[in-house]
Amino acid sequence: MLKTRIIQSHPALILEDIKRYLVVTDLHIGFENTLAANDIFVEPTTIINEYTDEIISIIKSEKPDSLVLLGDIKSGIDSISKIEWKTVPLFFEIAKKIDTIVIPGNHDGNIQKLLPDNVRVTSSSGIVIEDVLLTHGHTMPTENLSNVNKIIMGHVHPVFFSEGSVLDGQRVWVSLKTEKRKIFPSLQGEIEIIIVPAFNKYFYASKKRYKKSISPIIERIEKAYSAKIVTLDGSIIGNEALLENVI
Repeated sequence: MLKTRIIQSHPALILEDIKRYLVVTDLHIGFENTLAANDIFVEPTTIINEYTDEIISIIKSEKPDSLVLLGDIKSGIDSISKIEWKTVPLFFEIAKKIDTIVIPGNHDGNIQKLLPDNVRVTSSSGIVIEDVLLTHGHTMPTENLSNVNKIIMGHVHPVFFSEGSVLDGQRVWVSLKTEKRKIFPSLQGEIEIIIVPAFNKYFYASKKRYKKSISPIIERIEKAYSAKIVTLDGSIIGNEALLENVI
């Protein structure tokens, strides 16, 4: 059985059985343009170095066989900015160190133009590894992907907001459990949905209420679920009652 384990203090998880997969999401390379519009200036290569240093550190400690990127590698939706032409290929130097798989998100239009030949790009619907669906989260999974008991997704950028709390503005993990029929109408039983925090930590640097992405998967669930909200350091801080503060 495929085991899921979050990596303490990092917005990344490990899937492991015979092979081990390192999973991260939502890098939004090129987001510096938005920061600059709010008079926050960060050198793009500095952010790329932060990303690669953190991921390489995890690779050294966890020794995964593959790196899986759950989409929104870049910031532009359809176009490719000058920053992205420069920095996305720079980031993918990491593919020289580890087998790398990209599951495209809604911001990854024309992403193939920026990738080296040794990076595998899947369908935007995602991939299934044993009984786990890995997907970005901006589309509904089809019935032919229904033979799963867990969905791991990004896209939503879960962050805990509570004015006055020491955790205000912190990225968090969200684990939801719901009836499988809400995602796959023909099936019975329960399914778990794990929302991975964005790897990009700058979303809320300029605006506390940065507009979050809406997922059809989360909309389909409505309020009929239980939840567990966990900080990056692994502390459980709440259940479904706190979801409106997070997603």
